[in-house]
Amino acid sequence: MRVVIADLKGRGGFVNKDTVVGGYGSRFQGFSFATRWMERVRRLFQNVPSIHAGYLATIFENAGHDVRVTREEIIGGDVALVLSSLVDYRHEVEWAQDAKRRHPKMHIGFFGAPATHMPELLRDHADFLIRGEPEHAALRIAAGEVPSGTLASPAIDDLDSLPFPAWHLFDSGRHAVGRSICASRHAFPILSSRSCPEFCSYCPHRITAPYRARSAENVVAEIEQICGRYGDSYLIFRDPLFTEERERAIGIAEGILRKNLKVRFECETRLDDVDKELLDLLHRAGLDTLTFGVESMDPATLKRVGRRPIAPEHQREIISFCRDNRITTEGFYVLGFLTDTVESINATIDYAIDLGSTAALFKILTPFPGTPLYKHMKPLITETDWERFDGYTPTFTHPHMSHAELRRLLGSAYCRFYIRPSFALNYLGIRTPNETLRRLENYARRRQLASDLEFFQAHAAKATDQ
Repeated sequence: MRVVIADLKGRGGFVNKDTVVGGYGSRFQGFSFATRWMERVRRLFQNVPSIHAGYLATIFENAGHDVRVTREEIIGGDVALVLSSLVDYRHEVEWAQDAKRRHPKMHIGFFGAPATHMPELLRDHADFLIRGEPEHAALRIAAGEVPSGTLASPAIDDLDSLPFPAWHLFDSGRHAVGRSICASRHAFPILSSRSCPEFCSYCPHRITAPYRARSAENVVAEIEQICGRYGDSYLIFRDPLFTEERERAIGIAEGILRKNLKVRFECETRLDDVDKELLDLLHRAGLDTLTFGVESMDPATLKRVGRRPIAPEHQREIISFCRDNRITTEGFYVLGFLTDTVESINATIDYAIDLGSTAALFKILTPFPGTPLYKHMKPLITETDWERFDGYTPTFTHPHMSHAELRRLLGSAYCRFYIRPSFALNYLGIRTPNETLRRLENYARRRQLASDLEFFQAHAAKATDQ
């Protein structure tokens, strides 16, 4: 049997699919000087294959089937599995329709978060949908089950039982490069755990299946296989909380060092799940970039959405340690919580700059289907185009700000963080605080805030006239 796996390249900006935003994906489109620059950077350094597509490829290959992976080309076969996303679902539907017209006997199905939580978007355009993490259903199809209708795919508890992704079928050596200074290395995503043990009401990472983790030995064996085939590599751990289990993280780092594997890697976690001792070990094993959620500087806001606040002193201590040891850091922030005001968002932007992380990623609060936040905010949702639930587009009526004002503050966040003298120095690891630099920083901040104030005054006057 020939099996086609469609890991389609997104359209319209920089599109990230697969495990990003719990599988719904994100789309980053530049709308100002700073954001257009960010879009180009993300296109260059974050274009990696999809992890679940990699697992499906190896399941079918191990069962003796002919597996073809495509990023856009329509390939004929017996079965086609299309990775679905929310931000690019029309493109994915078009591909399925075109493939069906050209190859009417091919069974075409979707897998991923929308196939699981929003089947109405895809049902009329497919022979089958996989509901849940896709590997269980793929194993049944590989064993001879004819896919039709909705295939329940229970989460596999023993993640060590899964074979490693078949990246050789993706031509990943020329397919992607890692972030930061590792452009000369092959890059691969790794999922060493699944779901998330936290209870943030806005996050879709935990809505499909419960938290499970692979053993340290199994993860190290996958890394060893990658290095054996591709040499020095850059690894992007897709886990929402890589260091949730401290001893497991230590085991992965020690395994890398013991086997002398030449890797650099990045991972995401909570800053209160790391300390200097653990970071030092991870860095010796190859840690290049640490990403983490801050979301808001207001602890009360975080508690309202089920997120445990982290002491600012600890955040500063960890970021400072990373800077001293040349570990890149990137903080994540959410603008537009229901209790947010223009003043509180500006305070969060100030906090992001003051923390001193290498980079920052700002998004607008988005009520994703399946999350507790979605149920709570459903009466406020104004957007009917699901592709605009991309993390950067206002989709609901905010009690204190209009869509235009939220969008303006998002652009201001990127401008204030990246268009300032100390950003470049911080990125290069240069620490030269002086009075002249502080004056330049304050001048840049005043200019941006004055521009924002002018916008808000004009926007208010226009609303009054109407």
